[in-house]
Amino acid sequence: MTLFTCFIVLLSVLSCVAFKEKVSRKCMQDTKRFIEDLNEDIPREYAALMYDAFGKMGSDFVGGNMNRPGSFSECILANAGDFSGQYCQVMLIQEQTGYLVGLCVPDSCDEAEIEILVANDVFKYKDTSLVPPIPSVFLHNSTQQIPVSTTKCLKKNGTPDASAIVCLFVCSFIVALPLGGTIYVALIKWKKQKLNLSTVGSNFKSDPNLYGTFLQHDVHQKHANNFSADVESPTEHKLGKEVEENNTNRLVYFLDNFMKTFSLQNNFSSLWVTKDKGHYSALNGIRILSLLWIICGHNIQLSSWENIDNAKRWKDSVENNPVYIVALSGPSYLAVDTFLLIGGLLSVKSLFSLIHRADDKMTIQLVGTFLLNRLKRIQPLHIFMVCLSIGLLSVVPKGSFWSFAEMQIDICKKYWWTNMLLINNLFFYPNSCIPWSWYLAIDVQFYFTTPLLVFLLRRNTFTLIAVATIFLLIPCFISALLTAYFQLPLYLPSEWIYKAYFEYYYNKPYSRYGPYLIGILLGMFMNAKKERLLKKQWQAAVGWISSLTSMALLVALAYVLHEVPNYPSAPHAIYQGLHRTLWAVAVAWIIFACDEGFGGYINTFLSLNVWIPFSSISFACFMIHPLLIIIFNGIQETLFHYTDINFFYLYLGHIVLTVALGYVLTVLVEKPYLFLKRHVK
Repeated sequence: MTLFTCFIVLLSVLSCVAFKEKVSRKCMQDTKRFIEDLNEDIPREYAALMYDAFGKMGSDFVGGNMNRPGSFSECILANAGDFSGQYCQVMLIQEQTGYLVGLCVPDSCDEAEIEILVANDVFKYKDTSLVPPIPSVFLHNSTQQIPVSTTKCLKKNGTPDASAIVCLFVCSFIVALPLGGTIYVALIKWKKQKLNLSTVGSNFKSDPNLYGTFLQHDVHQKHANNFSADVESPTEHKLGKEVEENNTNRLVYFLDNFMKTFSLQNNFSSLWVTKDKGHYSALNGIRILSLLWIICGHNIQLSSWENIDNAKRWKDSVENNPVYIVALSGPSYLAVDTFLLIGGLLSVKSLFSLIHRADDKMTIQLVGTFLLNRLKRIQPLHIFMVCLSIGLLSVVPKGSFWSFAEMQIDICKKYWWTNMLLINNLFFYPNSCIPWSWYLAIDVQFYFTTPLLVFLLRRNTFTLIAVATIFLLIPCFISALLTAYFQLPLYLPSEWIYKAYFEYYYNKPYSRYGPYLIGILLGMFMNAKKERLLKKQWQAAVGWISSLTSMALLVALAYVLHEVPNYPSAPHAIYQGLHRTLWAVAVAWIIFACDEGFGGYINTFLSLNVWIPFSSISFACFMIHPLLIIIFNGIQETLFHYTDINFFYLYLGHIVLTVALGYVLTVLVEKPYLFLKRHVK
């Protein structure tokens, strides 16, 4: 070892001594050994791997390439015998510029100790720091001490823990029932064919109604034989045996129907219906276009926070240009408000249908059935996704950007119960398990208001109007007040600096109820009308011009007001308070005009039969697509370069995988448990 190398190592050791009370002895020893082995004339192989795994500054800092992820996979290969490489990320702040750096450190050090080592600039090769500051050519003061904001270490790929194993078991059990039902129905078909060929003959074989009924035939025949055999028995004995046989028959019939309900044979065909038998045929197209918008937004949003190497150029291209409304619009995710509008509309339709079947009586029991049906509709797949997130993310190979996925695992293990109770949107957004499920929680919370408003409609229309007006003004007023007080942006921010946006505004029921209420009122209005209300084309023309102009202005104004002032701004507050409700009104007109027969080519496009099968899997697609994006981003070792064509190809890939897995989840999880309440009684 040269004299210069010894000097460097000595400085590093002296630095460790200064804070030895806060760093464990084992951590200090392993760190010292790593520095010594790295600074030898010929570095040890493990030390070279650890050095190579450190994040290094790349080109195009001006374009936003500030993060230095390093290499997770290379770091965990390093093995010194007494310790192994541990991949960690530290978030540094220099002159209000935040950036992350990937480190490869001994696995005997915890996150707090690593933070101290980085703050004291212990990791050095020769005279160069392994965590250098941003050069002065970019920042004025590059020699100042860099405060460490956060530190996160990633666990090595290993066996899942107990909670992950339980979640994987739950997922397996949920999927096992449909697979078991599939095998059961296949065996029935095989036995029926064998019975037809060997014992029954041509008449039995030609009967088209025999599929799935041979069990009932066998049961009834067995019952008849037993009854004939007991003719000579006393009456009490015959009645007792008949009751026993009837109970057995009911159990066999129940189990038979239960297994058939879960079978894939029963659920495959239901997804490929290409004719819409209900009203509002334009909803299928609106739902799919909104879903595609949401997937595109998530694709950009989840990647832009950490995974792209030209974030500043992305902001200049996307956040200030209305042309990129599909990628990340100004009033981001208005498609979610469209979903809320559709949810309110269909909730009224569902409730009126139950009331009609109950001879126009609205009872507490009916309301309970209405609410329970909603829980049965969403909770099986929701619970499956929570378990899948914990189980799958625990076993998927990791990459340099796995910190967000690992954070999701930890959050779901701690807050899974909020998803079970559908109150996860009431917690701070980053502490939400599968955070995109806030929509399910808020939808169910709004669903509870539908019976109240329908009850008011049936009692007194003027009372309904008064209550609906209050309910409509509250979210507008609160949203405007929050925007003025916290200086909130008008679009979903690409950085977590606007914590108040997520904590107080984005997913809270008091700020998002407007579109759902518009859907409820639209459903009431369309249920009450007896004939077409649009008599002339000029009426429809005025409505269409107003609707499309409003939607264009809502998008454009968000870009005009995209700069967030550091003082309460009346234009920002007014826009934030009104834009979601006004968007819902504009979409409500489209639904109404199409139903009235004044939709023209727009209605023809939105009502295409091709939307129907995709609409059937839209819920599963919504639930699975963010998980796919998180996994894809998390396993990357390098930053992704933003260009329109790159993200377009990435978007197409996510769409294909989303549709494929959405179809599988619909058949295996959603439809079997949805059909269960219809067929098993």
